[in-house]
Amino acid sequence: MNEVSAREAEVLEALAGHRSNAQIARAMHISVRTVESHVSSLLRKYGVADRRELADLAGSRRNPGMSGLPAGRTSFVGRSTETTAVRTALGQSRLVTLLGPGGMGKTRLAAVVAAEVGAGGAFVDLVPVRDGLVTRTVATALGLTERPPQSLEQVLIEHLQQGRWLLVLDNCEHLVDEAAGLAEQLLRTCPEVTILATSRERLGVPAEVTVLLPPLDAATELFADRARAVEPTFTASPDDLTDICARLDGMPLAIELAAARIGSLGTDGLQAALNDRLRVLAGGRGVDARHRSLAAVIGWSHELLDDQERLLFRRLSIYVGGFDLDAASATSPELARGEIADLLGRLTDKSLAVRRGSRWRLLETIREFARDQLTDDELATAQTRLLRWAADTAAALENRLDDANWQLPYDEVAGDLRAALAATPATPGPVAHRLARALGHLGFARREFRESIGHYRAAAECAPDGVAAALDLRSAADATLAISDAETGVQLLLDAADRAVADGNVRATMLALAVIAANRYPTGSLYDLSKERSRELLQQAVASARPGDSQVTALLATAKAWEHGGRRIGADPELAQEAVAAARRTGDPVLIAGALDALTVAAGNAGRLRDARSYAVERMRLVGPLPRHEPYAAAEIVDAFHVAPTTATAVGDLRAALAAVGAPDDPVGDHPYISLPRMIRIYALTGQFDACLEHADALWDRWQGAGSPPIEWMASALSAAAMVHGLRDDGLFDLWQSRALEVARCTNVNDAPWLAAPYTFAHARVAVQRGGGEGAVGVVRRAFAEFSERWWAPYARSAAAELAVVAGLPDASEFLAAAAAEAAENDWAAACLARAVARSTGDLDALLPAADAFERIGARFECASTLALHPDHIAEARAELAALQVDVP
Repeated sequence: MNEVSAREAEVLEALAGHRSNAQIARAMHISVRTVESHVSSLLRKYGVADRRELADLAGSRRNPGMSGLPAGRTSFVGRSTETTAVRTALGQSRLVTLLGPGGMGKTRLAAVVAAEVGAGGAFVDLVPVRDGLVTRTVATALGLTERPPQSLEQVLIEHLQQGRWLLVLDNCEHLVDEAAGLAEQLLRTCPEVTILATSRERLGVPAEVTVLLPPLDAATELFADRARAVEPTFTASPDDLTDICARLDGMPLAIELAAARIGSLGTDGLQAALNDRLRVLAGGRGVDARHRSLAAVIGWSHELLDDQERLLFRRLSIYVGGFDLDAASATSPELARGEIADLLGRLTDKSLAVRRGSRWRLLETIREFARDQLTDDELATAQTRLLRWAADTAAALENRLDDANWQLPYDEVAGDLRAALAATPATPGPVAHRLARALGHLGFARREFRESIGHYRAAAECAPDGVAAALDLRSAADATLAISDAETGVQLLLDAADRAVADGNVRATMLALAVIAANRYPTGSLYDLSKERSRELLQQAVASARPGDSQVTALLATAKAWEHGGRRIGADPELAQEAVAAARRTGDPVLIAGALDALTVAAGNAGRLRDARSYAVERMRLVGPLPRHEPYAAAEIVDAFHVAPTTATAVGDLRAALAAVGAPDDPVGDHPYISLPRMIRIYALTGQFDACLEHADALWDRWQGAGSPPIEWMASALSAAAMVHGLRDDGLFDLWQSRALEVARCTNVNDAPWLAAPYTFAHARVAVQRGGGEGAVGVVRRAFAEFSERWWAPYARSAAAELAVVAGLPDASEFLAAAAAEAAENDWAAACLARAVARSTGDLDALLPAADAFERIGARFECASTLALHPDHIAEARAELAALQVDVP
């Protein structure tokens, strides 16, 4: 069977619950068409005939939904009292912490309880996690990634606010403050989340219930079970077993380590060895007796190793997150691979290493002991080898980015890759530079965008020279532009230009890119960037460039087009044509797509919407084959997918706009602030009113729940929802228009150029439905005022022209004539204007071609509304409008 994608897995899980395509689409915030596409793909991959078989198959394969739950390698012995205590505590509190020293069995007990609870959630091992990465680790365990401009915390909270969840945070002791902060935040914002933590100290969060793990009550049973696993004929008297387990203070890990030696020492030899080791440690002060007993057994187990076993044992302590055979071999290049495999087997047999599949791990208590055995020189050597292994491993993973199965291997080693880079001084060094760049690329591909940017910055500090550092910062800037953070991107590009003084073309590239980004994506402080400063940067770029480089030439041409556009997000049409020609000479699809966007904007600002649409379609063809994991290409891919439905809607090609919504290969199509506004707009125009309003409610709730972030581009979607409420005359029109203004961060629509046309369109179309009204004149005048944002102008003006007819305005014919040019650029507007003309002239038969035109573009409501004006079709139209909960005026 072919690999099932993460999104397909979500659809499959929903099918197991016998949910309809519409229900799945609403829950996942994608279009029904996209759900159908995923279902078809699943039918093909699983080789079943229909969705019922698929649902049955999915149901049979359903797991409790607890990701990361460690599988028990051995039987679970004892702890019945503690298991009951934890279950009881979980019924009384949403935060329960298992307390106890290392080796007491906290992880195993937490895993057993989590498996019994059977809730959805994640078992999160925090051992390999560094400061600042607890939230990311939990999110990754739940399959979540960044969705800028939402923070990862917001994505996590939003996800956990839906449904009931159990999160197990294992080994919190080295991250107590961070784990406690996250726990407190989740408990406050996600009412159905329960957290089970394990730690050597309490988290200190209000309402936390702690369960202290005492010595194992079934210690002798555990020892006998593990001893028989080593020596099947093992027998010992109850007194001997009691004596051994008492010396080990009933600590499960100490018992397991001791039992692993029973085959070679026997009961008497084991007791004698324990006597000697414990006597040495007995004089220590200020240490818990249970810690002494565990240290005794680990130390004694270490002493029984031969020299090569000890060597590998302490060298392996450099890995926090575990290791495979290649990683183990990297610690000891003087040993053959076969020798390493043999030594690993021996350490595993002695319970000093744990094997899971093709990977091994030292339990944290044991790893801490092993790490202490390294001398300073050995530690330095181990860290050097770790860095080299990390760089090689990261490079190998980079080469697999086009393989669908690269993420799990990356997740397994990511903690140690990060640790290797963090332990390296921020000074020039080829190995560290190679690792930092690779981590930047891998992090971006894994949608760890902010971390990726940090890695590229770190690469710049490790770069061999200023030009290499500039290229690293350019990659960081590419990543910021892909997540709509142009403000940071421009600053990174300017820093890169400062470092690239040794290479004029590299410096020119960075400056040209900064000019393009400042004019193309003016956010934050870039709104206030003076034209003088932008012009100065362009002049510096031109002065730095050296002749003969076609890519630099194309970038300079594109920068000139944007710089001379006369406005923010504006481009000069003639210069844009020159930029496209220069970009085509490079053959680079990224440069061509970027230049075409300048041409698209120039055409759109001039009202040539069909031209803009043709450029957008070409951009989609160009970005289709580009790798989504490359920061260099990502911003153009994201922008092309954004512009495609925008231009399709702008020309009234509603079917194409609908097809573009939630396209399976859209890199940000699952982002609620991108996908939901697209769906709301197109559902309003195509007459899918229920879906429109459901998504609008979801968008509003998400936006408010996230703290009302500055996302002005979604304001037009709320006006679309307002229009639907107005058409249904349910009293909510004004509320949703006010919400559109709130999202646009203004009180007057004239202060929001991107909202003015859709906001006015909503007023005009609702007024038409209501037969005019007192405010008709003002709405019509506003619609025919100048719109600086032209994408929605055809809708506003054609609806306003029809309003002028319906309201009986004396100059209605002038408005019909004035709207003709706009209608030529938009199929919806053309149909609307045809209906308006028919109403103006009283030619009822002329309504039928208008209705046909609406039907061709998929405008269900408008088709019915048009037919309702014709006496021969009013009955069928009434039925259709009633289904949409709209009254015939």
